[in-house]
Amino acid sequence: MQTNESIEKKIIIFRLGEEEFGIPVELVKSIEKVQSITRVPGTASYITGVLNLRGVITPVIDLRERFELGSYESTELTRMIVVSINDTEAGLIADSANDVIDIRTEQIEPSPEVAGIIKTDYISGVVKVDKRLIIMLDLEEVLHSAPSLASSGA
Repeated sequence: MQTNESIEKKIIIFRLGEEEFGIPVELVKSIEKVQSITRVPGTASYITGVLNLRGVITPVIDLRERFELGSYESTELTRMIVVSINDTEAGLIADSANDVIDIRTEQIEPSPEVAGIIKTDYISGVVKVDKRLIIMLDLEEVLHSAPSLASSGA
């Protein structure tokens, strides 16, 4: 019996600046155009606010701010990726999100010691696909290390 059997995964690719990031498709509930967001005083700077998304109050995180990549200017391509992990739902603002690819688990390499653009705590690994380098996000770390989300009960 083969023990290192390859498992195919689908990942959603999104961009922040020139970098491509990936998250497993099973954690993504939807991809939306950015809607009207209500600011909430006293929250962390990367919490853009909340919105009512189909009856669910959803906190919205600006990933550029979260990763200290500078502010963004909303364009026609800007998207909010609604994710859910361990009963926490949040919207993640990305510069664009329009690609879904299949990868094999053995393509995921450990996160490098020095990631360069974001804290390695938020990276679960990297994937090379042709000439593309995709940074896999550790969504649990991104969401659950956010004290404002933990205290809001989101």
